[in-house]
Amino acid sequence: MTTAPMLIAVAPNGARKTKLDHPELPLSARELIKTALDCIEAGASMMHFHVRDKYGNHTLDHTIYGPVLKELEAAVGEHMLLQVSSEAAGRYQSDEQIEQMKRLAPHCLSCGLREFVKDENDYAAGHDFFSALHRSGVLAQYILYSPADVEWYETLCTEGVIPGESHLLLFVLGRYGQVGANSHELQNYVAALKRKSHWMACAFGQAEHTTAAQAAKMGGHARIGFENNHSLPDGSPAANNAALIQLTAGLAQKAGRTPGDKDFAESLHGL
Repeated sequence: MTTAPMLIAVAPNGARKTKLDHPELPLSARELIKTALDCIEAGASMMHFHVRDKYGNHTLDHTIYGPVLKELEAAVGEHMLLQVSSEAAGRYQSDEQIEQMKRLAPHCLSCGLREFVKDENDYAAGHDFFSALHRSGVLAQYILYSPADVEWYETLCTEGVIPGESHLLLFVLGRYGQVGANSHELQNYVAALKRKSHWMACAFGQAEHTTAAQAAKMGGHARIGFENNHSLPDGSPAANNAALIQLTAGLAQKAGRTPGDKDFAESLHGL
């Protein structure tokens, strides 16, 4: 068991949910700032956030993402690492994702690994994108949806498609729109990881809580929030994202760990 700090990240909105799912789902810059401030107080030091277009749809448009990111940086950037999403969400092809991320030029972003490198035919394009991020000092987190994805990550590192010796990974348990995740799956992800990379876990549905507890005990970190779950352990709706972060901070403390700060969050990315 480790006593090292535990990174707690909040994922407050995601690409698909609306206020019909939960009235406290933050979508505007003002709502995201309030959520970020509340979650910092509750124990989070990183936020993975999405933005929407004027129709409420998921967008990567840098002219929309950029101003929101700038407002958030001004309001909470001193204490919180802000991570943008490059998720396709059924709306973008990989070349479009890459183009928008280049134009946005964020300090930190997440990459669904299979969205950019599906097979060997994507090696060159994936290498170009990931290497450009690495050279620019961008903090990239690689999102993995199965133990097989962890093995694929290992292959891409060995083949030189992904540069660097260690990275921050996100293990995603479950899928959007399906039955909730099983937190016991986390052990299979960790078993597949051979490199000394740091990892976080998130889970759809109420398994979020047991997954965070397991991550705390196993030396990992957690991403929590309405993107994947908006329920308390008893199944009732959480008041807001900060309520879920507060619960997770308590889980970290029970495991003998304290929530890490922004500097700690940045250090886990391996640059």
